[in-house]
Amino acid sequence: MTSLDKPGAAAGPRTGRPRRRRVGPRGRPGVPLPLLLPGVLALAFLLLPLLALLLRAPWRSLPDLLTSTEVWQALQLSLISATAATAVSLVLGVPLAWLLARTDFPGRGLVRALVTLPLVLPPVVGGVALLLALGRNGVIGKSLDAWFGITLPFTTTGVVIAEAFVAMPFLVISVEGTLRAADPRYEEAATTLGASRFTAFRRVTLPLIAPGIAAGAVLAWARALGEFGATITFAGNFPGRTQTMPLAVYLALQNDPEAAIALSLVLLAVSIAVLAGLRDRWMTGV
Repeated sequence: MTSLDKPGAAAGPRTGRPRRRRVGPRGRPGVPLPLLLPGVLALAFLLLPLLALLLRAPWRSLPDLLTSTEVWQALQLSLISATAATAVSLVLGVPLAWLLARTDFPGRGLVRALVTLPLVLPPVVGGVALLLALGRNGVIGKSLDAWFGITLPFTTTGVVIAEAFVAMPFLVISVEGTLRAADPRYEEAATTLGASRFTAFRRVTLPLIAPGIAAGAVLAWARALGEFGATITFAGNFPGRTQTMPLAVYLALQNDPEAAIALSLVLLAVSIAVLAGLRDRWMTGV
């Protein structure tokens, strides 16, 4: 065997001698300079604002800021509304994901596209759409107000609805992907043994897709916690009733920047916790 026949060797353009690839540590190929510099700039662009937030944080007064009445109300309302929105997403989103993954009906592709539309729709537009649908003069809200006396906009319930509207697609996508990866033959075997479709779903499918449901629920909860545009458009910004943490950050930035930084740190900590919790599922290649 000649040197040219050796694996990993490439002939030079003129000499015919082996030309070895430049490798970095651990035997990996070296990084080209035209890719290295933009990559480092992108990393700095993403990390410097977060580093500035940490450097400018009022660490000494942070406990007092986080225990103030206004901040505590925003924190409490955000946690409650995000949890309620996640519960709504679970109750409605898991069956929808099952329909998209396990059934075949006309227009399924269009329905899937409409389900994912809130992911790319500007949140303010989502809030306007909710007003037109559920407002006092909305398509459905008019009947709710006239028949039952129910008014949804500018209420705490409106906050939950706005957050569920933008957060549910995250759960649906996660659960649908898990369902498509799960083997449907287990459900078919359960039905052949006499179980109904719902019993097979409850006793066989749900345990199989539990990790996907958990991951989707965490993503939906984090998205609901950070929602701003749809909430302020549909529910307003009333302290103690509809003012969540993102709205409190926006308001405090004009009057009390230190309180805004404190609330931003809480949201940052939640985001890091969500990423850490989902690392094993979504970042196995890291």
